[in-house]
Amino acid sequence: MTAAGVVVVAHRSRDDVLALLGDLDPATPVVVVDVGSEDGTADAVRAAGADREVRVLELVNAGYARAANAGIRALPPDVGCAVVVNADVRLAADVPARLAAVLAAHPDLGAVGPRVRYPSGAPQASARRLPGLGTAVGHALLGWWWAGNPATRAYRADPVGAVGAEGVVDVDWVSGCAMALRRGAVVAVGGFDPGYPLFVEDVDLCDRLAAAGWRVGLAPDVVVTHRVGGATVGRPLRARLAHARGLERFLAQRVPAPARPGVVLLRPALLGWALAVTVAGRLRPARSSTGERRTPAAVAP
Repeated sequence: MTAAGVVVVAHRSRDDVLALLGDLDPATPVVVVDVGSEDGTADAVRAAGADREVRVLELVNAGYARAANAGIRALPPDVGCAVVVNADVRLAADVPARLAAVLAAHPDLGAVGPRVRYPSGAPQASARRLPGLGTAVGHALLGWWWAGNPATRAYRADPVGAVGAEGVVDVDWVSGCAMALRRGAVVAVGGFDPGYPLFVEDVDLCDRLAAAGWRVGLAPDVVVTHRVGGATVGRPLRARLAHARGLERFLAQRVPAPARPGVVLLRPALLGWALAVTVAGRLRPARSSTGERRTPAAVAP
């Protein structure tokens, strides 16, 4: 497999994108997809990438999934590994090549992600199990207020195991903030689903890759830093409502027939979660948008 190309989806995140470009090896092909920024992101990236292989696409803000798909299509045709990253991710220059090497070493892997940390060093959700209907509703209703409830423990369960695990660990899904995708596999399943404008598109894609026979893995020895919220700062309620809508779409499409009556509880539970965590977040700013603690000293069990 050819060394990786990188796709960056950017919205009002000029400084983050420029910092990320500074992280990357100048020889790495990069496509920056700017979706409706008003801060000069596209022009700044063109100037910064004038002497390297950087392509800029300017699109209307039609959602993360459409932008990521456009970026994957725009990579050079000989690039078989697309590393899709958020603009607010920071990484070592060799991370894309290391993730591409993992895919090359495991021909049955359709996607692989790195371990993700907050800038403070606290662990961020790098990979999780697929959420079920009961888990999603229970976590939405109780997760912020009772961190130890069974639904939240199941939702946040780390399928990776030991932090120091080596090699590739099979997981249900990896975080879309930084994921390496086997280009042919992703194209074959139709790419990211544009029905998810923001959030949960990573869960959906990994699930569809698995349904098509591909493994999804996490490489715990590859680490990136994710600041979280670079493009959604100042709009927490809007972001959480988008997250809630994404979860609703994902679960409603996959709920088995016997559990379908429970779907009627999903929307009010998720909307209640979005409102509650937005209000509570003003009181407990050390937590992320989903209630995870950002600081090492207060990492939830």
